[in-house]
Amino acid sequence: MSGVVRAPKRGLAGWVLFDWAAQPFYTLVLTFLFAPYFATTFIGDATRGQEIWGYIIAAAGVIVALSSPVLGAIADATGKRKPWIALASLVLISGLCGLWLAMPGATAMLIPVAGAIIAASVAAEIATVFTNAMMPGLVPANQLGRLSGAGWAVGYAGGLLSLVLAAGFLVADGETGKTMMGFEPVLPLNSLDHEGERLIGPFAALWYAIFVLPLFLFTPDHAPGQRAKQRGGAVMRGLRQLLQTFTHMRRHANVARFLIARMFYADGLGAIFAFGGLYAASVFGWGAVELGLFGIVITLSAAAGALAGGSLDDRFGARPVIIVGLLGLMAACAGVLSVSQTQIFYSVDVAPASAADGLFTSLGEQVYLAFSVGLGLVAGPIQASSRSLLARLAPAGMETEFFGLFAFSGKVTAFAAPLTVGLVTGATGDQRLGIASIVIFLVIGLGLLLSVKEGG
Repeated sequence: MSGVVRAPKRGLAGWVLFDWAAQPFYTLVLTFLFAPYFATTFIGDATRGQEIWGYIIAAAGVIVALSSPVLGAIADATGKRKPWIALASLVLISGLCGLWLAMPGATAMLIPVAGAIIAASVAAEIATVFTNAMMPGLVPANQLGRLSGAGWAVGYAGGLLSLVLAAGFLVADGETGKTMMGFEPVLPLNSLDHEGERLIGPFAALWYAIFVLPLFLFTPDHAPGQRAKQRGGAVMRGLRQLLQTFTHMRRHANVARFLIARMFYADGLGAIFAFGGLYAASVFGWGAVELGLFGIVITLSAAAGALAGGSLDDRFGARPVIIVGLLGLMAACAGVLSVSQTQIFYSVDVAPASAADGLFTSLGEQVYLAFSVGLGLVAGPIQASSRSLLARLAPAGMETEFFGLFAFSGKVTAFAAPLTVGLVTGATGDQRLGIASIVIFLVIGLGLLLSVKEGG
């Protein structure tokens, strides 16, 4: 890896733009706009909707966990990543377009809508496996932190811009018919049928289709000078190599410890974002306008954190950045959960939020926003440094396979946190208790990470 020559600027730009292309799916669909709409309006009951959303995200996590390491091993056997990215991209775009079917209260469409969410989630993660695996062939090892951090920062910027466009010009408040910026939607959308929220999926699909093109056109598919591997019998060779990797993981014990640690903390981090907007919508009664502004604030903080984290990664190492980030994440999560409609810090009584008072005027909303900004600031560095640490630790020639295992580690228990949230929420009828169960995954992940050596 140390002998890798830096790829041309347009190749690096194409790789970085993948994060820009894919991020609206996570920002608009899974977090800030479609997920709250799914629970509160499509299902029609926030608590029941959170429970069902947890089961859907859990199902997608199981599929990714089972498929990503196998596909990664096969890709390493062929030496090509772009064909797999192209296939996953087609599935992602199709799944996103299917979200238009989520008519308000039309729970008869739950199965096809859930299927579309699962298909899009799986495809996005699989595409990410292969783009991540390109990293070691694009820059020398001592530049991986900055490349990964730049990717996350640009991705967050793409999520931010897409959120501004969607919330500012497409999604209208059901009562006023106005967007977050006070405009009429640029398209003749029916706000009573929530066509703005339902258009989020197709909008994210179009965004992805446009901005993923530079990756295919300009980014090298493997390390300079590497010959394409023979395709004959690639599937069997890849599967045999994967079996050997699991069988002989003792030879890569340090990488294995990291992947197990990430298995837990990535699950917790993903669940926090999957349920954050939904929880806020339930606690404060936020609609599309408030959620759009909330998403903009969090995305800005996450982008700033990812950009700063990349430099800290190259200076101090990825492992210290992740450790400090996880500690900050747990503190911020505890702060977010300390806020309810009538209390902050679990016991201090405050006046409840009122729409008549304006946006974010209640003390509870302001405290919630402050802790959420903290979540964003540490989430970016955790994600970026996790990717760069694996790029440093992965054995040469097995990068895609280990990034498949990287996705596996992030998804093999990815059903567990959302499933736990769903089960606890369903059993107690308390959304706060359901989301609080996520913290245990962060604690376990941090404990395991302490035994990982960044040197290999």
